[in-house]
Amino acid sequence: MNNSVQKVQKTGKRGAAPRGRQHKTETTGRTNDPERTMANILEVAMREFADKGLAGARIDVIAEAMRTSKRMIYYYFDSKEGLYVAVLEEAYRRMRAIEAGLHLDDLPPEDALRRLVGFTVDYQMAHPEFIRLVMTENIHRGEYLRHSKAIQGLNVPAIEGLRRVYDRGVAAGVFRVGLDPLDLHMSISALSVFNVANRHTFSLIFDRDFDAPSSIVARRDSIIEMVVRFVRR
Repeated sequence: MNNSVQKVQKTGKRGAAPRGRQHKTETTGRTNDPERTMANILEVAMREFADKGLAGARIDVIAEAMRTSKRMIYYYFDSKEGLYVAVLEEAYRRMRAIEAGLHLDDLPPEDALRRLVGFTVDYQMAHPEFIRLVMTENIHRGEYLRHSKAIQGLNVPAIEGLRRVYDRGVAAGVFRVGLDPLDLHMSISALSVFNVANRHTFSLIFDRDFDAPSSIVARRDSIIEMVVRFVRR
């Protein structure tokens, strides 16, 4: 097993677990709010890991951007790998928090599905760092995320919400029977992620600007329509 993975296992901690006490900065002696300090570290680390991957990211670069020491970062996150897992958790947490506020249960089934797909496309387009982080973890075959104690709890509600929309649609006779909400979620994610992750190569290969506003709107509408037509009875 990879030594860095063993290190994550050895700690037995979730990457973002707070130490539970205040910490004084080495340079000023000023007492900081631990929650705010951790949030700031995660914000900077998210950019570093998204831009350079796990292997290329450097704790000293994060510390320099934070104007703090590496020791401060390790105080809160134990290791580079622990910080990386905490960043992945935070990336999923941000997306799911917004998704939970879509009020899908208040809409007719097809309208709810359209809103969910549109949100997913929009979020991925607005947050390419999320895609880069997930792609990095897939390069590592999920070996770090598997040690997260939070990741399933963060994501299971998304499937449950989609299941409720789908079940209501089936009961109303507008969605066809026999679809798996998890498979449907994966298809929505695949269309939304590919739309962002491959737009640069597609633009070059096919000589079309997929970053142009008109292209973005057209792709969004197309993805929504594909999903709805696939599910519709």
